[in-house]
Amino acid sequence: MMKFKTPFHALFFFFFILRFFFKLSIAIDSISPNQALLDNGTTLVSGNGTFELGFFSPWSSDNRYLGIWFRKVPEQTVVWVANKNDPITDLSGSLAITPSGNIIITRNQSNIAWTANSPSRTVSSPILKLLDNGNLVLMNSTAIADDPDSYVWQSFDYPSDTLIPGMKLGWNLRTNQEWYLTSWRSIQDPSPGDFTYRMAPGALPSIILRQGSVIQFRSGPWDGVRFGGAPVLQQNTVFRPIFVSDSDNVYYAFENTDESVISRFVVNQSGLVKHLMWSQTRNQWIDIATMQTDECDDYAVCGNYGVCNIYGSPRCACLTGFTPRLRQDWARFDWTGGCTRRTPLNCSDPMGFRKFSGLKLPDPSGGLVNRSARSLEECEKACLGNCSCVAYAKTQLSGCVAWFGNLVDIRIYAEGGQDLFVRMPVSELGSSNSSKKVAVIASVSVASFLLLLALIIWLVIRRRTSKNKTALTDQQHDNPSQDHSEGIGDEDLDLPLFDFATIAAATGEFSLAKKIGEGGFGSVYKGVLPSGKEIAVKRLSMDSGQGLKEFKNEVILIAKLQHRNLVRLLGCCIHGDDRMLVYEYMPNKSLDLFIFNQTTDKTLDWQTRFDIIVGIARGLLYLHRDSRLRIIHRDLKASNILLDNEMNPKISDFGLARTFGGDQYQQNTKRVMGTYGYMAPEYAVDGLFSVKSDVFSFGVLVLEILSGKKNRGFYHPDHDLNLLGHAWKLWTEGNPMDLLDASMVVPNAKSEVLRCIQVGLLCVQQRPEDRPTMPNVLLMLDSEHPVIAQPKQPGFYTERTIIDSESSSTGKKPQTSNEITMTLLHGR
Repeated sequence: MMKFKTPFHALFFFFFILRFFFKLSIAIDSISPNQALLDNGTTLVSGNGTFELGFFSPWSSDNRYLGIWFRKVPEQTVVWVANKNDPITDLSGSLAITPSGNIIITRNQSNIAWTANSPSRTVSSPILKLLDNGNLVLMNSTAIADDPDSYVWQSFDYPSDTLIPGMKLGWNLRTNQEWYLTSWRSIQDPSPGDFTYRMAPGALPSIILRQGSVIQFRSGPWDGVRFGGAPVLQQNTVFRPIFVSDSDNVYYAFENTDESVISRFVVNQSGLVKHLMWSQTRNQWIDIATMQTDECDDYAVCGNYGVCNIYGSPRCACLTGFTPRLRQDWARFDWTGGCTRRTPLNCSDPMGFRKFSGLKLPDPSGGLVNRSARSLEECEKACLGNCSCVAYAKTQLSGCVAWFGNLVDIRIYAEGGQDLFVRMPVSELGSSNSSKKVAVIASVSVASFLLLLALIIWLVIRRRTSKNKTALTDQQHDNPSQDHSEGIGDEDLDLPLFDFATIAAATGEFSLAKKIGEGGFGSVYKGVLPSGKEIAVKRLSMDSGQGLKEFKNEVILIAKLQHRNLVRLLGCCIHGDDRMLVYEYMPNKSLDLFIFNQTTDKTLDWQTRFDIIVGIARGLLYLHRDSRLRIIHRDLKASNILLDNEMNPKISDFGLARTFGGDQYQQNTKRVMGTYGYMAPEYAVDGLFSVKSDVFSFGVLVLEILSGKKNRGFYHPDHDLNLLGHAWKLWTEGNPMDLLDASMVVPNAKSEVLRCIQVGLLCVQQRPEDRPTMPNVLLMLDSEHPVIAQPKQPGFYTERTIIDSESSSTGKKPQTSNEITMTLLHGR
């Protein structure tokens, strides 16, 4: 039996046993050469308790590393790692500092696994301390902890994958010290991964993400508030961005708005650059900013002299005055070949500049800063005087910047952006003084031109009159109960009329920068009313013969509808031939951006997807049963489901909708209009539409939301079925859970998922009478143990070969999906 000389010895032995068996953690506030080692039973805690230093094992790994993590966050989140290239494979690791001030990690008390860089100067009485901001510093024990000049070594000089307040991303130009982020190899391995995020000083300081040596993403230049117009760094309630550029430093940093906020900036293993905040209420990290927001953030996606417009179709276009270099590739949506000048530059010819606004400025690696040029006129003069200068810009930070090589990595921003002036021959600028020969030819031909113009105008007026009469007859045949007179009188409207000047001012005179969508019947612009309210303005294209009828139809129908799952029409504007609809603005745009676009890191979790499905069902139920008019939407699809700031779904675009009388069940039409992949068989083939044709479209939507795949264009290596056929095949084989989106975590409530899959298949059955009504759909979705029939074979479950075209009837969001809204005429 063991005997102890004193009770103190017994207590000490008992404490040792507890620590050994239960790994009791002892928290200390600093380490000196005279103190016990920091080992697997001891941690170093910052004075405010926010950060903790110690040995840890990553998720699902037995390796041990020394790191710093957030102490107040239940989910262990490491922000710095010391021995990331040399893990310890057992519990023998320990941290110590030598009397000379060297920091070392040893295994088995002798084998050195890691050592810090040599201190910048000798320390007589070294001490290692973890500061309140998470910075691990080596300093003299008599120095002041808040004085950075007293640090002889600090962890902030050697970042891992994370930036926290107090850290810098950039350069100390005096000492050539660089601070940059490197991704982990994987969530189990903190060794350096493929991605680095580094500041490029140069003419226009920007931050560049590389995979190895290949550039993946480049931020725009800092404009005083954010990088180049990107929305992620605008004012917010979580953090304040900081950018410093002077003779000594160029770096980016941030600070939290208050001490209660915990946030971090990180480069993850997939190369996504995010700013995350810990939510106490949700008990998880939430994204508040992602640097790569869309495909236009891919570096040089449109090649030389190409400009990327995420709202455009196609995505890439050449700058005015340029033409695709490889036209065949460009037609196939391969834009990497870029563009070339339509008219080559010749310094002996007259030159000028074309202004492009709202841009992310080109990669400045081939640019120079002209410090002597202070005004825009001086910038232009300096560039014009150098034959090699191809463009210039006047920036807030760097002043006058000139480019001397190809212009690459340009995009259009919806808000912000900067002006770029591109050098052009005068002939490309349309100058009347560029050529006397052109002026003479124009003068001689003016009479012939005027006569030809008069003839064309007469033919256009005659054709439009005939076309409108024919279209009006077709519209009345489709729905004789609706009034489609040439004008829209006040008796048809129950909503405000906006004057043209207000709408024009709100949308910046319908500027390209405010354009957020392009549809089959016109364009959509974001605007801000004088009251500060954000709006979306759908402007009917004057060239659209169909659009006039759809405009009237949408005004008359949606003005009478009020439901939380329907988009709200605020008013309309009629000014001469201009016709506009004014909607509430949906900040999250449309559903298809979230379920089909896997590169934007906007994956929806199960609960959000389920809530969206139920919300759409409630909106359809209102249209079919509870509204003053029974309404068939006829164009229900993912791009016509808009999402508000809380991800609530709202059905939009009622241009193709039709009303039913109380005793009507179905109607037929000779103008079949809708979108391939969503149309019910009886409607697409025979022109018969009813509430059950909307139910079919809803079923397609449900299966798309669950799978993250489009019905049309769906590909599987084992068969040629579309998404409906694939879902039906999995159901009959007993593997329905294989349908789920691979990027979504499978929820515990599998019965709820299976119920949604079954409801989706019931809605897309071949025969309309087999499909449930929307009240039954909601009953099945909301009930925990409903009685649900077994689905039968879906309609249109095999893939048809149809050429996709980026066109849509909605016009309420950027066109990112290959859908086509089609019209088929059926003879009677």
